[in-house]
Amino acid sequence: MTLQENTLAPDFQLPDQDGVIHKLSDYRGKPVVLYFYPKDNTPGCTLEATSFRDDFSKYEQAGAVILGISPDSVKSHKGFCNKFNLPFTLLADEDHSVLEMYGVWGLKKNYGKEYYGVQRTTYLIDENGMIAKVYEKVKPAEHSQEILLEFKL
Repeated sequence: MTLQENTLAPDFQLPDQDGVIHKLSDYRGKPVVLYFYPKDNTPGCTLEATSFRDDFSKYEQAGAVILGISPDSVKSHKGFCNKFNLPFTLLADEDHSVLEMYGVWGLKKNYGKEYYGVQRTTYLIDENGMIAKVYEKVKPAEHSQEILLEFKL
């Protein structure tokens, strides 16, 4: 089950595409777009990431930080960032600990098969570390614009 709005976002620490450790609490004082996605270099995830990339200057204008999290490795994230010129941080959660903490790791169905994976979900976290909004069942092509509406940009 996903976390609820108006609750404190759980802190965590994960490595980015360069192996540098990031803690969510490092970003207090800025709004954070914390988006969880299934897999690097897949059609929907690429569309979502490149939409954030294309709108990145608007997020900077709002003072917001974008953090993407998937169960992919640091090396996979590095290649994904380089291939698509992603200007924001991707975090590797290979053991699913943060995915589980945020309630986005669960049973999925595709073509009649069941498997565990990431439920595409985004948390908008305010300057005080509180969950301001939860976006579930995200549509990759529209999602960045949907979030920018929250910033009135």
